[in-house]
This record gives sequence, structure tokens and C-alpha cells, in this order.
Amino acid sequence: MQPLLLSHFTATSCIGHGLRATLAALRAQRSGLKPCDFDSVDLATWTGTVEGLDDEVLSPGLQAFDCRNNRLAQLGLRQDRFDEAVQALAGRVGRRRIGVFLGTSTSGILQTEIAYRQLDPTTGKLPAGFRYAETHNPFSVSSFVREFFQLEGPAMTVSSACSSSAKVFASARRMMAAGLIDAAIVGGVDSLCLTTLYGFNSLGLTSTQACRPFDAERDGISIGEAAAFALLEWAPEHLDEKAVLLLGVGESSDAHHMSSPHPEGLGARMAMQGALDMAGLAAADIDYINLHGTATPSNDAAETKAVAALFGSGTPCSSTKGATGHTLGAAGGIEAVISALALQNGLLPGGLNTRMLDPALPLNYLLKNRNEAIKRVLSNSFGFGGTNCSLVFGRAG
Repeated sequence: MQPLLLSHFTATSCIGHGLRATLAALRAQRSGLKPCDFDSVDLATWTGTVEGLDDEVLSPGLQAFDCRNNRLAQLGLRQDRFDEAVQALAGRVGRRRIGVFLGTSTSGILQTEIAYRQLDPTTGKLPAGFRYAETHNPFSVSSFVREFFQLEGPAMTVSSACSSSAKVFASARRMMAAGLIDAAIVGGVDSLCLTTLYGFNSLGLTSTQACRPFDAERDGISIGEAAAFALLEWAPEHLDEKAVLLLGVGESSDAHHMSSPHPEGLGARMAMQGALDMAGLAAADIDYINLHGTATPSNDAAETKAVAALFGSGTPCSSTKGATGHTLGAAGGIEAVISALALQNGLLPGGLNTRMLDPALPLNYLLKNRNEAIKRVLSNSFGFGGTNCSLVFGRAG
């Protein structure tokens, strides 16, 4: 494929607002996870909460979109002058030539949860001010971002569980290759809600402590929230050596089970191979793998089999979910940005919270940061139902 330039990108999560804070936390190996104190939740689990969302006020004219998820989106858009970059690009190519492709899993479902607490005791009706289309609907966040920038190009939301905001890179690439747009805002936004926390707990997938990817005693995920965005453009002929390029995308759907990965990692392996093939690379060309690494027993085991089958046990890898938590529909986006930071700063982030690596998972899993100039990174995102996506990013110089 013709490489696409990530001309601007940003991330906001429990480890910080924007790139500077995110990089500082990664360098310090500092986790943002803490015992859950969200809303009225009564669960023995840990979460990654973004600070400041309750104080975020949506821009004038956008109050109909008010919910935790869209406040998180706006907070993220305002980091690292990302909003200014989009407006400048719109001035160059036109508002009809920029698409919006975002991933989310539960969107603003918290707003519906709040509305149900306010049902009319006599009629059972939802409160008059509840706006499903602008808040709960999965398209809400893409519609909000489109309105925030007053864009007129195509917009869509991908909701394929934990691969959502990785798959948007593929959707945007196809639209650009078809000549329908010249650039795209891609990324993901997912926020905490009771449905997610109690839902994953009912599946027995949440840990009672900060998640421990690839640990011998790993016992589940820590749910986080995040907003991550990147601006994709066609790569110009001359690039700064630190410029980050999207080199390849691989997607698969193994449909093995609604909530469990294929035990041999079949879909994961297909996605990784597809990304390598599109990039025209061999497994040996990848310098670091940002693993999906959720810290559930089955996920980490299946991903290990898939990675080992393609890369052996030598390629350095880690999961950054010990820092950010599993941000679900935003995971692919936040980890794409972390991959870009790794390329630009020569930082291979060590996985956090893991005390004893599982000897049954033979990977070169990093527990400590490694400072090393790298050229290419693979980022994995694997979702419920076997919806898988892998992305290959590279440094221009």
C-alpha cells in the first residue's frame, strides 16, 4: 500500500492528557490504574479513569451531544493542538474532503443508565431531556466530532469491540484509496459506564487488582477509558525523519466464539500476517510488538501462540494495558499512538504490574523499558467475536 502519514496524533487516558504526559508516564513506568470508585459501582476491581471529565463543558451549539463519552472526545481533541491541525487541514483541502472514522464500544451508554434512574414513577417514561441519538447511539461520537469541526465529508463509527479503533485505520485507508477523501480523522473514544463494568464482571473477566498481562497468575482485565486521535494524510515526497507512517493493515474475523479468542490464535495470526503482507515486510522487519495483552488467561495464551508462530520468541513485545487499563473500543487508537511515540522516541515500554512471567508463554516480553532506535512497530487489537486487526507503523527516517 502507499504509506499514509500520521501528520498529527494525540492521546488522553488515565496516564495523562496529551502526548507529553503520556510519554512521561511510559518513561516512568507509571500506571494510572486505581481501585474502582466510579459512580455507584460496587465491585472489587481496578479502573483507569480520565481526570477532569466532569468539568469539561461542550462547545456552544453542541449541548445536545452532552455525555461522558463526548466530553472525553472533546477533551482529547483539544490536546497537542490537534483541533488546530484539523482546522488548518480543512482550510487546505476543504471540509468535504476530510472523513471521520472512530471506534467505540459502548459510546454514551452511561447517559442512558442515568436516564433510567430518572424514569417517571407514574408513566415509566424517560426524562424529556434524554437524547439517545446524540449520546447513546454508537454514531454519536463520530457525529459529534464531525460537528465539532463542521466537516462535511463521510463519517462512520466502527463498533467491533476491542478492535474498533484499530479497524478505523483500514476504513479510512479504503476511502482515501478510492479517492473519496484526501484525509481522515481516525481514532477511538470509550468511557466508563456501569454496563461495561458489571458486564465484564459477570463474564468473570475483571481482576480484583491492577491487571497483570502475561503474568503466571493473571486473572483478568482492568477497564479504562481513553480518547485517541490521528490525522491521516497522503505522505509527501519529503518527510521529517521522525514522521510516523501507516505501512500496513491486517483484518480478520475468525468468529470462533462470542467472548473467547480462538485457542490457537488463528484470527490473530491472520491479521498480523495480513498487515505484514500489505506493508511488504517480513516478520524479522518488526522491531517491537505492542500486544493486545488483556491479562485474561485465554487471551494472552492465544496471542502468544499467534505471535510465536510468526515471529518466534525473539521480537521484543509488551502490553501497555497495565498502564492504561483495557480501554475497549479506544484500545486500538491509544495503542497506535503509543506505538507512534515508541517510534519517535526510541522507547520500548515495559509491561507494568507483571511480577512473574508465565513460563508457558515463550515471548520476549519486556518488564522494563528499553531505549533503542526502532524503525517498525506492529500493534495488535483483537475483539469479541473474533474481530481482529493489526497495524504496522514505521518511522520515515
